[in-house]
Amino acid sequence: MAVPQNKITRSKRNMRRAHDALVAANPAECPECGELKRPHHVCPSCGHYGEREIVAMGDEIDFDDEDAA
Repeated sequence: MAVPQNKITRSKRNMRRAHDALVAANPAECPECGELKRPHHVCPSCGHYGEREIVAMGDEIDFDDEDAA
């Protein structure tokens, strides 16, 4: 069983964990619609990546119970 030979102080332990903190998101503005999006990803609101339309965004469809049957 692995057991440390010497105690690791709180200072050394915390210094090791200094780089483990989570970083905040880095949103970028979409050049087409101006909404915030993740860098290097397709914009979820307009479907553009850079200047090209990658995903065709249609109107939202509202299904009623009668239409679904």
